Amino acid sequence: MTAFPFEIHARDGAARTGVLRTSRGDIRTPAFMPLATAGSVKAMTVEQVTSTGADIVLGNTYHLMLRPGGERMKRLGGLHRFMRWEKPLLTDSGGYQVMSLAQLRKIDADGVTFRSHIDGSEHRLTPERSIEIQAEQIGSDIVMQLDECPALPAPRDDVKKAMELSLRWGERCKRAFGARETQNLFAIVQGGTEAELRRASADALVREGYDGYAIGGLAVGESQEEMLTTLDATAPHLPFDRLRYLMGVGKPLDIVESVVRGVDMFDCVIPTRSGRHGQAWTDAGPINITNARFAEDMTPLDEMSDCPASRDYSKAYLHHLFKAGELLGQTLLSWHNVAYYQSLMHRLREAIAEQRLVAFRDSFIAGLRR
Repeated sequence: MTAFPFEIHARDGAARTGVLRTSRGDIRTPAFMPLATAGSVKAMTVEQVTSTGADIVLGNTYHLMLRPGGERMKRLGGLHRFMRWEKPLLTDSGGYQVMSLAQLRKIDADGVTFRSHIDGSEHRLTPERSIEIQAEQIGSDIVMQLDECPALPAPRDDVKKAMELSLRWGERCKRAFGARETQNLFAIVQGGTEAELRRASADALVREGYDGYAIGGLAVGESQEEMLTTLDATAPHLPFDRLRYLMGVGKPLDIVESVVRGVDMFDCVIPTRSGRHGQAWTDAGPINITNARFAEDMTPLDEMSDCPASRDYSKAYLHHLFKAGELLGQTLLSWHNVAYYQSLMHRLREAIAEQRLVAFRDSFIAGLRR
């Protein structure tokens, strides 16, 4: 019995739209989670994030355990109170960041020992410790199992070993998590781009039984075609009545194609990272606001948007802010991009409900700049 019921309201092929009902509010699916990696969505206030229609944000265990620290987080009342976010919160387990950021990491059967990328201090992360930090100290609503995520491409044997280790760690995470009334635990399917390994991982996790299922280890170096082929081989093996979360994805077209294949939830650094570097996302693709052609363009990014950053400021002004090195430019473009992603999710939900998702996908692709 899962703490948070997932209600599917409509289907269109493999795609679904519905609601995950949590104790802190509903998450409408398909959903996109802005990243609040270290306790903030970069360059944005909580009020701005809320105004975009985001139902949930993502915090990161690795970054928060290093600074301000898990024990301090608990003393301060958890991350919701600390950052003034009242809606649902999901936390990554920290495994990916340990593999990609930490210095001198050493993996063994019990967990991983690593040195902080901040000050070189040594830390130990095990499945049990990851659950403790996420569930007890940060206070996440959705907790992720600790997993090993190898960068791709990688030898098949390495991918297989990482997948099998992730399965064992998942079992330990589930025992440490226990039965909770107001939190969910999600498993992570691994296996690289090997269909056989993905199926084996999914089947084993489903037998164990989790509240939701993430598809990890993608968007780490493989092509879009490889990613979508892997989704085709994985999603059908996941329970229909559990939410499916594709980790670290992605660009708008990646999201659209993944929704067609039955994925319910996403996260990615792209909206805010692009915003801080002068890139605004649109249905035609990204535009670079520092380009000279915008210096005297008095049109907004999207005059029909409900987002003030998209509707009320001219491209010429945004261009000026970036050229002048004004921080407001980073805030406005980040706000626009997060609002654009939330608008895309809203349109995807409508398209599924109205049984026109394939037509939406085809129209979306046709509108992209070539």
